[in-house]
Amino acid sequence: MSEDQLSVTFAALADPTRRAILARLAQGEASVTELAKPFDLSLPGVSKHLKVLQRAGLITQSRNAQWRPCRLESGRLKEASEWVGEYRRFWDESFQRLDDVLQDLIKKEKTDEGEGDHHDA
Repeated sequence: MSEDQLSVTFAALADPTRRAILARLAQGEASVTELAKPFDLSLPGVSKHLKVLQRAGLITQSRNAQWRPCRLESGRLKEASEWVGEYRRFWDESFQRLDDVLQDLIKKEKTDEGEGDHHDA
C-alpha cells in the first residue's frame, strides 16, 4: 500500500460517523436510507460520508434497480491493520522486555528479603 493510500484510508477512518457506517456495513450491505437512520444527518449528509469512504476504497455502491446498496470492502482495512500491526509487534516486544525486567526485580527482591530473615541467636 502506498503511503498516499494509507493517508486516504486513515483520513476516512478519522470520522466517527464513517467508522459507524463501516461497522454497520460489516453486518451486511445496506441502502443509504438504512445507513442514515441512526444519525441525525440528511441523506445528502450521509452521501457525503459515503463518497469519502468510496474514494478511500473502503466501500462500494452498486445499482440494483432503484436500490443502491453499499457494501464494505475490507481490503483497505486489512492494509491499514497490517501497517498498525507492525507497531503493535514493536510494543508487544517492548512490553515483554519490561515484563522480563520486572520479573527479575521481583525475584531479586524475594531473594534479598530471604537473606534478611536470618537472625543470630
